[in-house]
Amino acid sequence: MRLPNFLVAGFPKCGSTSLHYYFNEHPEIFMPTQKELHFFTYDTLKLQNAGKGDKEVKKFHIGNFSEYQQCYRDVSSEKAIGDASPSYANYASAIPKIKASLGDDVKIIIVLRDPIKRAYSNYLHLIREEREQLPFYEALLEEENRKKANYSDFWYYCFNSMYADKVALIQDEFKDVLVITFEEFIADAADGIKSVYKFLDVDPGFVPSSIDTHFNPGGAYKKNFVTKFIFKQSKFKTIIKKIIPLTPSLKKAKLKTIQRYKEATPEIDPRAENYLVQLLKNDVAKLNSFGVKTELWNDKFFIN
Repeated sequence: MRLPNFLVAGFPKCGSTSLHYYFNEHPEIFMPTQKELHFFTYDTLKLQNAGKGDKEVKKFHIGNFSEYQQCYRDVSSEKAIGDASPSYANYASAIPKIKASLGDDVKIIIVLRDPIKRAYSNYLHLIREEREQLPFYEALLEEENRKKANYSDFWYYCFNSMYADKVALIQDEFKDVLVITFEEFIADAADGIKSVYKFLDVDPGFVPSSIDTHFNPGGAYKKNFVTKFIFKQSKFKTIIKKIIPLTPSLKKAKLKTIQRYKEATPEIDPRAENYLVQLLKNDVAKLNSFGVKTELWNDKFFIN
């Protein structure tokens, strides 16, 4: 049985899962029906379940190798076989497992996003799910306590926005690594996906019908029965998702539904922004030295 020859090993809320849907349309690429398998980080993530809703989310992670293989049972003649799981770039412990299962030649795609916008989007995601109760600035200050309490790493707004050392390690360990930023990609998605297709050695001329669809728009929404059902984690929702996988067409229908209830995204607390600028400024500087295109990120990172 053929297994992935490329991984999308980005970070939560960086847009890496949108690539799953673009890849899914390409006739030379195979993506499993379920996105975010988290197989190579399963042993780490399974211990993080103290936060509200964490146990429900973990029910979709794959920890058994035979189960992982089954996700690829329908692979036929596709040239590129993928697994898009944001956690893979976050943990050095995943690297030996990746190499043992997929070999040293597996290609790695890393998607980065303005780390402040990434952190705030992460926060708003947990607000929508009615899991996060603290204001953003206070939640940032609570991160170390949540780590000690074994919350899911999705609650680690700062940790998930620290990229440089993680990217450097992956570049050291694997031969074919493509690093792109969310901002440069969405500025010209058609050109961006063409570059990614070239990296995967599949037809770069293919244009997915969903190329203009932003699959994870984030932000804030009115609270009502519809948005509560769509966003909030629950055992019932878990059962539904296991019975009816979220295909690209269903994802588009979901997006169309929630757009009716979209509200203006609240401005980020200046205290939180300044806290993150000071915390992440050196990290962004390191990324610049790697050649990562950070010029579309928060201007305050570049003020001496």
